[in-house]
Amino acid sequence: MRFYGGLVFDYLKNYMKTRLTYRSDFWIEVLSDLLFNGLNLFFILVVFGHTAAIGGWNEQQILFIYGYFMVPYGLFITFFNLWGFSEKYIVKGEMDRILTRPAHNLVQLMLENMDPSSLFSALVGLLIMGYSWTQLDLGMMWYDPLVFVLLVLGSMMIYGGIYIFFTALSFFSDSPTGITALLWNLQNYGRYPMTIYNRGLSLLLTWVLPFGFVGFYPAAYFLDRENWGAFALLTPVVGAVFLTIGLSVWNYGVKRYRGAGS
Repeated sequence: MRFYGGLVFDYLKNYMKTRLTYRSDFWIEVLSDLLFNGLNLFFILVVFGHTAAIGGWNEQQILFIYGYFMVPYGLFITFFNLWGFSEKYIVKGEMDRILTRPAHNLVQLMLENMDPSSLFSALVGLLIMGYSWTQLDLGMMWYDPLVFVLLVLGSMMIYGGIYIFFTALSFFSDSPTGITALLWNLQNYGRYPMTIYNRGLSLLLTWVLPFGFVGFYPAAYFLDRENWGAFALLTPVVGAVFLTIGLSVWNYGVKRYRGAGS
């Protein structure tokens, strides 16, 4: 842990030195991410300008769910940024270099491609949650902050398990599948209540590609404990299961990998 902690610190330090050399580019990237999230927020506000509730959930509740959704996503995307993994590391052979390093190959990849500017999205998510919390006048138990951290970690593990699994498919085919774009679109369904979708889509987003646990279900723990509290606590369990599956497929793919051109 001491070794990997030092690696994270060194990579963050080098990242900041590199990015702040061109400070305007760094802040433009941060601004573009915030504007994108702002557009999503604006869309929610426009929808509720024409209706009082969606599937029984009011505007502030939807905003709270969206705020929660942004927190684990912002944290996850900070450290997992492998959208071009197949082309860069498999086709061009950069994976060979990664495998010569003493750190675990997946950790090395995550550190090489991390994007700390995405932390601002998580911060905005916290602010949205805080605002909605006050508007909804939600009560708080002494253990709620601990539960919140546990739920966020579970949501991040779900993101990690799903994306590691599909990224690992690159070890079995040199041709880009384009599946990550589809996953990105599907994950956005997690920022709305599962109750507004039909049964098939709800089941898909709960048990097959459980993006419901990266937004709605854990947020519902705080919004409606009586009906959703117990189910929301499955988030870390689902996260552990999917992360285990993703890492297993990744490790198998690494063992199968034989170098550039294989």
